[in-house]
Amino acid sequence: MSMAKRTDPQSPAPHAADSHDLIRVHGARVNNLKDVSIEIPKRRLTVFTGVSGSGKSSLVFGTIAAESQRLINETYSAFVQGFMPTLARPEVDVLDGLTTVITVDQQRLGADPRSTVGTATDANAMLRILFSRLGKPHIGSPQAFSFNVASVQASGAFKVDRGADRTRTVKRTFTRTGGMCTRCEGRGTVSDIDLTQLYDDSKSLAEGAFTIPGWKSDSFWTVRVYAESGFLDPDKPIRKFTKKEMQDFLYREPTKVKVEGVNLTYEGLIPKIQKSFLSKDKEALQPHIREFVERAVAFTTCPDCDGSRLSAEARSSKIAKLSIADACTMQISDLAEWVRGLDDPSVAPLLAALQRTLDSFVEIGLGYLSLDRPSGTLSGGEAQRVKMIRHLGSSLTDVTYVFDEPTIGLHPHDIQRMNDLLLRLRDKGNTVLVVEHKPQTIAIADHVVDLGPGAGTAGGTVCFEGTVEGLRAGDTITGRHLDDRAAVKETARKPTGALEVRGASAHNLQGVDVDIPLGVLTVVTGVAGSGKSSLVHGSIPAGAEVVSVDQGAIRGSRRSNPATYTGLLDPIRKAFAKANGVKPALFSPNSEGACPTCNGAGVIYTDLAMMAGVATPCEECEGRRFQASVLDYRFGGRDISEVLAMSVTEAEEFFGAGEASTPAAHRILERLADVGLGYLSLGQPLTTLSGGERQRLKLATHMADKGGVYVLDEPTTGLHLADVEQLLGLLDRLVDSGKSVIVVEHHQAVMAHADWIIDLGPGAGHDGGRIVFEGTPADLVAARSTLTGEHLAAYVGS
Repeated sequence: MSMAKRTDPQSPAPHAADSHDLIRVHGARVNNLKDVSIEIPKRRLTVFTGVSGSGKSSLVFGTIAAESQRLINETYSAFVQGFMPTLARPEVDVLDGLTTVITVDQQRLGADPRSTVGTATDANAMLRILFSRLGKPHIGSPQAFSFNVASVQASGAFKVDRGADRTRTVKRTFTRTGGMCTRCEGRGTVSDIDLTQLYDDSKSLAEGAFTIPGWKSDSFWTVRVYAESGFLDPDKPIRKFTKKEMQDFLYREPTKVKVEGVNLTYEGLIPKIQKSFLSKDKEALQPHIREFVERAVAFTTCPDCDGSRLSAEARSSKIAKLSIADACTMQISDLAEWVRGLDDPSVAPLLAALQRTLDSFVEIGLGYLSLDRPSGTLSGGEAQRVKMIRHLGSSLTDVTYVFDEPTIGLHPHDIQRMNDLLLRLRDKGNTVLVVEHKPQTIAIADHVVDLGPGAGTAGGTVCFEGTVEGLRAGDTITGRHLDDRAAVKETARKPTGALEVRGASAHNLQGVDVDIPLGVLTVVTGVAGSGKSSLVHGSIPAGAEVVSVDQGAIRGSRRSNPATYTGLLDPIRKAFAKANGVKPALFSPNSEGACPTCNGAGVIYTDLAMMAGVATPCEECEGRRFQASVLDYRFGGRDISEVLAMSVTEAEEFFGAGEASTPAAHRILERLADVGLGYLSLGQPLTTLSGGERQRLKLATHMADKGGVYVLDEPTTGLHLADVEQLLGLLDRLVDSGKSVIVVEHHQAVMAHADWIIDLGPGAGHDGGRIVFEGTPADLVAARSTLTGEHLAAYVGS
């Protein structure tokens, strides 16, 4: 019977398992999606396009990836789920055909001072094992080479109960050899605190000697614990403290004290400052606190370990004349060559795995990094590519990989390499979903989904689904702009002066001397890792009144929104308060005006233990976030919740003229509209903004700053081709108003629009760090002497 089946000329019916070749999404309503229904082919490369804010991330990350992750989490036991983040089910009717999703996003790697490129990948762990096996002299286990493990010695006696009144005293000694440098505790830098910034020594504690932000004279936890501890005389000026009092004041170990019947812990000022300010990521601090830390603390390279973070013993053990500290400071492409030269059968599998990891760095275009590079200093694009490394050699197939603009931070020369990696993942039998704006990556898609037509409430629908050729021929914004080519500027503006940079040697810069022209639009280009950011952020002379708008994340909770972040809410609150004769605090959902039921959040969060938590609109305020009595107060015929629900464009009109005219609010709204954020609503949580929206929000906030020089780090990040034109118009307006604009950028349209181009290279890492071209875009295109010149010439079609 089975033989007959085998020789049957008719092809067998397809197996039921092979019919599941689509991911089906029906009725997706996450964020601004309007009942979106699409079918995505599996084992293909699908690119999602559309203007910034059209709903791409809501569909790919907020719906497909989020539901896959939630379903995977549900397969674990209730006990394990208790330790995992609880994920609510996305608002979607049907999600069918999902596979396991691996998300490779642009979230920056943790900025913990102990985290490096080596610790964030497996490279450091493998190097430590390698040195513990082959290093001469042998100093111990892999822990002996870790800068996060301190050496410990302990000894003591303890009693062992043997029953029936028989006890025995046992002595034990415990030692652990770690690789941490004891001076800097594995951080590589030591901090020197300027005491004059902490207090005024001519005053006593009772007179308010402390000058630390946030230390109020009546605070139990800070000032009063010093004044009433009993260790110090609160009425004596600090400069008259005895030697013992000064020691207690600055360095005393934590000690329990009682202040007005309350048990508190007294601790010396220096360790207290280190714990409360210096142990945190500097970028996460509030601006006024960060300013205080920069003023009060000087960070210098640790003199004991010379910044390597490792103890002398860890640095003494070597393989082929190289210590682990030397290996970590080497450029990864050079380290890969060194590992290739090692040959020891006892660690052959380890060497092969380490070689694969290091080769992946080089292949993905990060060979210019070193393993000791702090992970917090990587750009969003670099962080995303570091995360890719663990997936490149993976044996997993039939997985869905989700990428968020993988070409960010890549020179046109490097984009081809990224395209090859995406295609390689697809060819292994995986489904690859990519959110992307660059035409070079859209061109390689098997399937394209274009969302729009606009942004925010004007988006959230599928405008096109099909092939790239179909998109090009279709009448959507993306289709119309796909073949846009900017022309090189015919006449460049004349500079009004120059910023002189001399002998710049930050990171890989090789003693660069350059004059950056002022009063014009200057674009700094070069392949990833050529030294652009080092030149612009690390070498511009101090005191040049520079306003820097980078790609760093905006710090804020789900209570933060564009109105609070830009300072727009202050004039609005004051206008409401003045019109109604009440306090401005009533018009803040985070202060007195908050709805008592939801505390001004607008939603009630219900924790369902092992199941996903649920957020439901507050029944008391119906999601408006304010007390009912506050909503009785009106200004220009609107209550405060109606104003926060307005889009920037509506609010600009509302506060621009008529009885609601508020010039201070109108100025901020004009700037938000200028950077292309007219569609955002004033009360939209910052946590829902895309990367491009966040950077433009920062730009709008900084446009009122006094600085004459604006430094922008890849402002086209997350921008649709159509939005790039608006950005160029904005940059022109800034320059025409007398500002100098310096842009680090890879986008050819911005290069073509520049008045002056500074091109770094010729390669990355130690192959870069030199100026390879200075001049106008027209000269660069004519010369074609650099990689940038070749790609720009091809782009403008000359």
